[in-house]
Amino acid sequence: MPDNRALPIGVFDSGLGGLTVARELMLALPDESLVYLGDTARCPYGPRDRDEVREFVLQIGSWLTQRPVKLIVIACNTATAAGISLAQRVFDIPVIGVVEPGARAAVKATVNRGVGVIATVGTINSGAYSTAVRSLDAGVTVYSAATPRFVDVVEAGLRMDDSPLEDWISQTADVFIRPSFYQIARDYLNPLKRAGIDTLVLGCTHFPLLSAAIQQVVGPNVRIISSAEETARDVAETLSIRGQLALPGRGHRTFYTTGDPIEFERLGGRILGSATGVVGKVELTLLESLIDDSMRAQKDAFESEEDACS
Repeated sequence: MPDNRALPIGVFDSGLGGLTVARELMLALPDESLVYLGDTARCPYGPRDRDEVREFVLQIGSWLTQRPVKLIVIACNTATAAGISLAQRVFDIPVIGVVEPGARAAVKATVNRGVGVIATVGTINSGAYSTAVRSLDAGVTVYSAATPRFVDVVEAGLRMDDSPLEDWISQTADVFIRPSFYQIARDYLNPLKRAGIDTLVLGCTHFPLLSAAIQQVVGPNVRIISSAEETARDVAETLSIRGQLALPGRGHRTFYTTGDPIEFERLGGRILGSATGVVGKVELTLLESLIDDSMRAQKDAFESEEDACS
């Protein structure tokens, strides 16, 4: 196995939400370097067709492997649900998503074996969390709810408020109980409360930014699970087993976006709790050019097998 300790970890998301995962990686693995790409020009992924999201996963995965990187983190629940199995086939480095770590944490946490999942439409329709939870404990019942407007709440809140992230999170409970926001929350979360869940998985990387508000709505007896910390643990364990942890010496981080670099730098720094530095721009035409015939053939074969199994 080549000595890849000095190579960075590649991380990508449909936009800003995956920075909650990057932040946990930076805290857990301060010596590791990161390359992050936020596909803000095509955000959100949630309402998009699964096949389209898979194309995005292959495009960005190809861009990252050309850097090169030693491991890829798909820091997006929708992209994980749609494309992680395909990405693991196509790329010859480890690919870790955010669904399995979150599901594993929920199974460990639940006492009454009732787990709720809130996520985008794409993630919920994929059944990825239900499958992941039941593969770990077939006795756990999963109650899922698509909550796409929560993403809009976070995006709007970040753009309206320039306070530090921790202050903003602590204030979201107050923001969220305004009548319009409270109605959204009640419509989404009350059915899960009535189902009697004792654990709630935040199945979108935007949602930890609303954790204070979500906790207030579901009540203190429901444990909230964010997959970001669990994903960072998985990355650390994988690199340790492979002998690829970076040598001591604080890592460097570089950030890219397919959208507006200035806006990404401003909002991204708030989520990370530290400056991103100058954010690079990646053109969509470049990403689209990276999928070759061999990769498309692997994608077609994968989807044929998937259709046969279903």
